[in-house]
Amino acid sequence: MQPIYERIETLIHRRGMTKKAFCEQLSISTGNLGDWKRGKSKPGTSKLIEIAAFFDVSLDWLVLGKGTLENHSESFLANIYGQKRELSKDEQWFIREYIEFVSYRHDKGKSES
Repeated sequence: MQPIYERIETLIHRRGMTKKAFCEQLSISTGNLGDWKRGKSKPGTSKLIEIAAFFDVSLDWLVLGKGTLENHSESFLANIYGQKRELSKDEQWFIREYIEFVSYRHDKGKSES
């Protein structure tokens, strides 16, 4: 089974980020990331949830490697609202934009404190 770190690294590369940028975005020290890579430690539960939300993947895939990377975001968004159908591309886009907006406002509020 592929280690959690390798799945995180896959997500970082797919997003076109550097590991440094990833660490800065999620407030992870590069030392912690290095420890994850070497298997000395693993991310805590709250950090795993944050990483899954940041990359829009399921915790099942991130933690256990279950399923495939590609099929998580649409069903994840539909499950949030108890939908019996898949959300349209426009609905998915709107929800992602709103989440990004809320995240921006939250981060802006932190910097003004």
